[in-house]
Order: sequence, then C-alpha cells, then structure tokens
Amino acid sequence: MTSAPFPLADPELADLLAGRLALVEERLRDAVAHTDLLADATSRHLVNAGGKRLRPMLALLAAQLGEGQRPEVVDAAVVVELTHLATLYHDDVMDSAPVRRGAPSAHSVWGNHVAILTGDLLFARASGIVAGLGPDAVRIQAATFERLCLGQLHETVGPAADADPVEHYLQVLSDKTGSLIATSARFGAMFAGCRPAVVATLAEYGERVGVAFQLADDVIDLTSDGAQTGKTPGTDLRERVPTMPALLLRAKAAGPDATQGDRELVALLDSDLTSDAALAQAVAGLRRHAVVAQTQELAVAWAHRAVSALDGLPDGPVKDALVAFTDALVDRAS
Repeated sequence: MTSAPFPLADPELADLLAGRLALVEERLRDAVAHTDLLADATSRHLVNAGGKRLRPMLALLAAQLGEGQRPEVVDAAVVVELTHLATLYHDDVMDSAPVRRGAPSAHSVWGNHVAILTGDLLFARASGIVAGLGPDAVRIQAATFERLCLGQLHETVGPAADADPVEHYLQVLSDKTGSLIATSARFGAMFAGCRPAVVATLAEYGERVGVAFQLADDVIDLTSDGAQTGKTPGTDLRERVPTMPALLLRAKAAGPDATQGDRELVALLDSDLTSDAALAQAVAGLRRHAVVAQTQELAVAWAHRAVSALDGLPDGPVKDALVAFTDALVDRAS
C-alpha cells in the first residue's frame, strides 16, 4: 500500500488516504498505458520513476472535508498528477535537465521531440479523464493549463525592464506551480461535494502553498546532493533559469551595500558553467551566501500565509493534516 508522502498524526486518516493513494497509483499506471510500444515506454518513464504524488495526495486530503469516497475524487487526483507529469517532460527539455527523479530524463533517452510529444500525450489523457468530470472541471483544467503555459512563457522571457525581478518571479511561481496545486485542492473539495466557500478556501491555500513549495525547492537545489530532488544540483544555474537565491544575490550586488564578494559571485554565475567544476564552484558560492537563508525565510512566510487561509475550516484531523502537509513541504529545505 502506498503511504502518505508526509507524516499524519491521525492513524485512521493515514490508513484511509494510503488506500486511496494506492488506488490513484493503479489508475495512473492504467492511464499512461498505450498499445503503441514507443508511446507506452515513454509515457510510463516518469510514472515508473516514482515521486511523492503530492498533488493527488492533496486532492484526496481536501476531499475528506466532504464525501471523500466519491469515485470522482480519484479521477480528479489522477488528472492533476497526469498534468504535472506532462509538464515535467516539457520542463526538462526547456531546462536541458539530464536527470529527473533519480532517472535519466526522457529527452536524454529519446530526444527532445519524443519527450515533448510524450508530454502532449499525457495532457491528452488528462483531458480525456477530466471530460468525464463535467464542464466545470474542463473549464478549471483549461484555465490551469493556460496559467502553466503563461508561467513558463514569463519565466523564459524574463521580467520587463521596469518590473521588479523578484515580484515577477513570484508570479511565475504562482502560475507554474501554485496554479496546479490550487487546482488539486480545489478538485478534491469540489468533487467531494464541499460547499463553495470551502472549495474557495482550499484553492487559496493551494496557491500559497505552491509558492512556498517552489521556494523551498530553490533552496534544496543548492543545498542537497541531488538525492532529495532527483536532479543535478545547480541545473537551473547552468541553464540560466532564474531562482530566488540568484535573484536576491543580483539585487544585493546592484545595491549600495554590495560587497566585492557579492559582485564576484554574480560574475561567477554569469560565467561559463558548462563544466561540472565551474558549476560546483557556483553552487558552493551561493550555498555559503545569506541569500539561501533569505529564500528559506520567504518559503516559511508563504507557508504561514497558506496556513492562515485555512482559518475558516473546522478544527480536526483534516485541517491538522493540511498544516502538516504545509510544514513538510517547507521542512524539506531546512
């Protein structure tokens, strides 16, 4: 039986969610299966690599505020994970990431074109399932997909000349990560028959916790050995993908209180990081800098905002579990 990806204090709730998550896992593997042998192999690649299944877990947990055993809840949980997996195929191509979840990324095995088309196939499978959940679900999924694309677009082109790079980045995180986590919580509550106010509360919570999650990932990318993320540390630096520590460093280096060390570290980030030695030096330099702790503080602040969104929910094991879910996401970077 699949266990929850974070500790649950209530054993009855933990057992219930573990059983439901195991059902999602089974349905997920069915959803990516193809009669075409190549499509079957490529579509199963990231499912077989594992993962924490945070998005379906959040959908299942939110559903416990209503009639959590409804079959539509499982379908919704499968939809959000399929959508997430599809974005990973595309992201790894754009970021030239060689590793994902501890396994070679799909594009490094089959090439960019096959990886992109596999992501499209998973989006198609998610669309087929969400169509069975009704027109409201289709509209929410479409709006979420639009935000995912806009987040990636805005990350790719960067902020306008008169925009604050940090605020621009936070909006990218809201779109690229927060939107789908918000939809996960929203779908769970919605298909469990919760009141509209509860559904809205869970969506707001998910949006905020998604930003906290990604800020914590920015810290982990620099401070871990890759085992936590399943990715090569510093990949974003090498591919010039902005992260919060690098943005905070650039802001400090451009300010009146900048030190020579700040400016030298920015110059290092802007140098050729193709070699593993150069990348390791850049990662080590950022790891020692105060901007990593500042990013961690931002992650905690967004986590607190997420928890505060839950104030209107009734006290009990589900609310406690949502708080634990939030803490677990941020604690990964501690």
